[in-house]
Amino acid sequence: MASSLTAARAPRTITLNDREQQLKGLLVDVARYIDDNGGASSTAEENDATKTKTGEPVILRWAGGWVRDKLLGIESHDIDTAINCMTGEAFATHLSRYCEDEGRRQKHGIGPKDVGGLHKIARNPDKSKHLETTTTRLFGLDVDFVNLRKETYTEDSRNPLMEFGTAEEDALRRDATVNALFYNLQTGEVEDFTGGLPDMEGKLIRTPMEPLRTFTDDPLRVLRLVRFASRLGFRIDPAAEAVMGDARVVEALRLKISRERVGIELEKMLKGKNPCASLRLIGRLQLYNVIFTDPSRNDMPIPDTHNWSVVYECLDTLARNQTPGSIYDALVTSGEAKYYAWNLAAITPWAPLPDDPPLKNGKPALPLPTQAAREGIKAPNKLSDIITAGHRHQSRILELKSYVDQGHPNMNQRDRYGMAIREWDARGGHWRLQVLYCILVDVQLRANAVEDVLKEWQRFLDHLVGLDVMDAPSIKRLVDGNLMRQALGAKGGKWIGPALDVAMAWQLRNPGVTDYTGAVEEVKARKQELGIP
Repeated sequence: MASSLTAARAPRTITLNDREQQLKGLLVDVARYIDDNGGASSTAEENDATKTKTGEPVILRWAGGWVRDKLLGIESHDIDTAINCMTGEAFATHLSRYCEDEGRRQKHGIGPKDVGGLHKIARNPDKSKHLETTTTRLFGLDVDFVNLRKETYTEDSRNPLMEFGTAEEDALRRDATVNALFYNLQTGEVEDFTGGLPDMEGKLIRTPMEPLRTFTDDPLRVLRLVRFASRLGFRIDPAAEAVMGDARVVEALRLKISRERVGIELEKMLKGKNPCASLRLIGRLQLYNVIFTDPSRNDMPIPDTHNWSVVYECLDTLARNQTPGSIYDALVTSGEAKYYAWNLAAITPWAPLPDDPPLKNGKPALPLPTQAAREGIKAPNKLSDIITAGHRHQSRILELKSYVDQGHPNMNQRDRYGMAIREWDARGGHWRLQVLYCILVDVQLRANAVEDVLKEWQRFLDHLVGLDVMDAPSIKRLVDGNLMRQALGAKGGKWIGPALDVAMAWQLRNPGVTDYTGAVEEVKARKQELGIP
């Protein structure tokens, strides 16, 4: 907890840009308008204990992340506005009425598109919305309105009981002191009730209250602190680190936090500016087995994470040293692929474990890496499919790599490599990421020889470039199903797919040929083998 809970004003202010200054002027005038017209209980509609706290003038504060980012010199378009004596809905209603007057609109330079509609966001604890807020767009900024509040937690839920609170109580309920700062619109000063300003200077992530209580009340704060520390390049307070992996916190995380929320926090980490730092913290704090698992399974194994750090540090090195034709350049080709790549690095500890037995219907069970991602962080289907495909195609990818390692004659068969790549891409998508998955697993297994591992994989990728098969999935067929049936004078059937594959393999062996006659002849020669009637 902060050493002083009465130091409401810190000798620090914030320089506002023109839009923020315009917004501030409008909101302060709305607060004055409310006070001049009877205060918080000025209408019967708002005279409700759940919506107003009477007897106080309206004080407005911009809160949380906007204040932190402005002090760090980072522009933000999202502003949370905290109100001392009424709900966000009640204040926004007054704001709307105030802006109906043409004279006031002219005073504040409000154009036709400067004030958006008001939208009430219902309480939704699963998405960390513990209280109703009202949001609108003002002068190009997204502005949320909500009242100051204090929270009381129960043992079995991270969803607190809410009531009106003071600015100090509101600050104390927040996850980190650097997120608990206020900018008072009326005074133009930064208010610090928890020691957030010194922590900003010291680049420290610290909880406003005692860490164990903070994390057991809402264990999602553990992951949020990891995210902020990695995003901002700050260190986590040792007192907080000491209890983040505490059995009581881990159990609270299991009981109180939905896996969707865990996944959302991890997604923000891996899409952030320093995903490696996030995974580094998860490893150091021993949170891996809390996050990446299937909590519904009592028999879920525990993976060995001894060499995991080698994997994410390797991916980080590859990304930082990206050059044309390098492993990262060849395999990670978009922002989406970058996010998926970090997820693949995250689940590699599961790769060496044996697969579950086949299902009762005979189909193979989902690979354990997929189960850990799908159930642990609620990975979307597309990511889950990439993990599954990479895992199941691993032996085939390694086989083709071995031909290059050994200088085997098969390495020069363009159709062998091109057809394999087409198959990988058709079954799971993102074949390049499937290969990256294999690389990361190989790095984990041969952690003492990472440089040699990467040299081998670079040779493999260079060979694929030399064969001109990197874009094999997008090669247009010379012969489609209808043309093949006409050329053979045969009815359609199960033979069509295999026959088209034979034609594509011929096409890969004969790059640049535009006449499909040779492909059809190849199919005719294998008519019996393909079961063509």
